[in-house]
Amino acid sequence: MGHVTYDIVEHDGGYAYKVGDVFSETFPTHQAAHEAAEAAARRQQVGGRDEAIQYQDSKGRWHEEQADGGDRPETDVEDDLRD
Repeated sequence: MGHVTYDIVEHDGGYAYKVGDVFSETFPTHQAAHEAAEAAARRQQVGGRDEAIQYQDSKGRWHEEQADGGDRPETDVEDDLRD
């Protein structure tokens, strides 16, 4: 099981949450971005059905595997902008 951290950052004249190098949409307020990150972190915890998935790796190769719908990462929200 992995770990996903949602970081609150200033972005495009507003605020966003970021996972790794990927930004969410831009929110007009810090509070809106923080609430959206918390909601996304909660959704990440919801299990689903086992499914066959396909994905392409960084070298362009395709892979197929069976994903366990109950294998959910731990999540947290980091917000260094909060007072």
